[in-house]
Amino acid sequence: MEPLATCRQREAPSNTVTPALSTALKHNFGFDSFRPGQEEIVSDVLAGRDLLAIMPTGGGKSLCFQLPAIMRPGVSIVVSPLIALMQDQIRLLQNNGIGATAINSSVDAAENAQRIGALLRGEFQLVYLAPERLLSADFLNNVLPALRAGIGVNALVIDEAHCVSEWGHDFRPEYRQISSVRRRYPDIPVLAFTATATPRVRGDILQQLGLRNPAIHVASFNRPNLHYSVRPKDKRTYDEVLARARAADHTGIVYCLSRKRVDELTAKLREDGVAALAYHAGLDADERKRNQHAFIHDDAQVMVATIAFGMGINKHDVRWVVHYDLPKSLEGYYQESGRAGRDGDPAQCILYFGAGDIRTADFLIQQKVDSVTGEPLEDEQRQARQQLREVLSYAESSECRRALQLRYFGEQFAGPCNACDNCCNPRERVDATLPSKQFLSCVARLAQRGERFGIAHVIDILRGGQSQKLIDRGHASLSVYGIGKHLSIAEWRNLARALVHQKLVSETQDGYPVLVLNQESWSVLRGERTVSIAKAPAKSRTDASTTRAPTQAVDESLFEVLRALRKRLAQESGVPPYVIFHDATLRAMAQSRPTSLAEFAELAGVGQSKLQKYGFAFVELIRQHTEPVPQA
Repeated sequence: MEPLATCRQREAPSNTVTPALSTALKHNFGFDSFRPGQEEIVSDVLAGRDLLAIMPTGGGKSLCFQLPAIMRPGVSIVVSPLIALMQDQIRLLQNNGIGATAINSSVDAAENAQRIGALLRGEFQLVYLAPERLLSADFLNNVLPALRAGIGVNALVIDEAHCVSEWGHDFRPEYRQISSVRRRYPDIPVLAFTATATPRVRGDILQQLGLRNPAIHVASFNRPNLHYSVRPKDKRTYDEVLARARAADHTGIVYCLSRKRVDELTAKLREDGVAALAYHAGLDADERKRNQHAFIHDDAQVMVATIAFGMGINKHDVRWVVHYDLPKSLEGYYQESGRAGRDGDPAQCILYFGAGDIRTADFLIQQKVDSVTGEPLEDEQRQARQQLREVLSYAESSECRRALQLRYFGEQFAGPCNACDNCCNPRERVDATLPSKQFLSCVARLAQRGERFGIAHVIDILRGGQSQKLIDRGHASLSVYGIGKHLSIAEWRNLARALVHQKLVSETQDGYPVLVLNQESWSVLRGERTVSIAKAPAKSRTDASTTRAPTQAVDESLFEVLRALRKRLAQESGVPPYVIFHDATLRAMAQSRPTSLAEFAELAGVGQSKLQKYGFAFVELIRQHTEPVPQA
């Protein structure tokens, strides 16, 4: 097994793409060049190697196994966790003239049988399955042997491979059984792809799938087109979200922690004239399906959802994602905020954070109990609290947001990124040596009594609190009791988190977090060093408009009529508009104004199939829009 330390990192696009690869890329997908990292992965797949590729959302990981599937004899079997994911990729492939199908429960047995027959005849280059279908007796004992003996199987592709790992955020037990297929058919190369995986999850994927001497590609998790910000949650938060929805001419997603919040926000937005829809597990399957369809087909502007709305969504032009409540983990936040800007254009990711979120999150953690005995599930609670601490550190930090995210995935980023609130509007730094001494002195006084507590209790002592816990333990008698009344809870929390970030005090990572003095703590208490921190964020509001992307001059009126044509063609074909062309391709049309099919074929995103299907209609519309009207 190749050690993770030797993973290949994302590199600059190669200037030596082979003619065969370049031709196949343009002919089938309409692109003149690979995105960073794609060419190296495609080359390893074509060489028949086992492979693990970690590529961020919007990085083009699907093309890395789809292009080799087209270029090699036989069929690629793609394991995918959700029918919605399969359908989306199949629509895109079919619209590019590539043979692809799925065998799943969304169609009846007769239709699946017809698809299997066509598959065995070599009519498809890719077939998509859920892990349960792959592991079924009929497929393993009948279909797969027939495929290998006939047209051949060139790869077993595991999409969303983080589902293999129990340490991943979307663990699927069925995924762990895929290793039985590898043992049964060791000659078939296994390709694992996912958008997010910590080093721990990567190691688990390699082990569980039994990858042999795999090529390992870990692209950068940095998505420079996304702007990250954290804003205080208060009574004005809804008004800001409403202003954003009204100002933007593109779609957005609002993530909430509870179904109740989703329903309340959706109703309120609709009352205020926003085309908003709800999505959560409490809705029946048909309503969820209708709402998802409307959002993907541009018939709704805003989706308000719990994290149930996520992996199956492949909408490329989401311009903003708002987290109305704290996410459950940093990995989840990266995934959910990553629904924005999949087309590579700038997008906004906003997280609202208030003290009430901490109480809500802690309450939900306490609800993790055994359904039979009612006893706490201590391991699950411990892991959830650790994830909560990581999210709080992110939300309260004055450090570059991008650096914090990338560090979580084991990637170093020095910053500044110039695309987050902390980098674009750095907070004023102030001398906090005196309150730091007071805070650390309180921790020391508790330690002398053989006691250790977390941040909230220390702040309660410093502010002269009257909680029963404080009184019962006699902490009102401490010399530091009440000396910090001049600072608010928010100011003390900001100081406490800064001390933790600067490693001037330690915070345990297991169970309930408690504070422990370290060597640097004593250097502050002895007056050997000063402490500087960023001031707590002010509750000022910034412009609610979304970031607009196009940097070059574009004929906006032409762009809008092109969007209208795309929407009509999509409705006629029963596919989402982005399946026809992405916004980036429409903007390229509005900028270069091709008036011949030859010129149209040069646009990025226009392959041979789309040129034949849509070229004439778009070229004629551009001609009509740009040519002068004859004078009478």
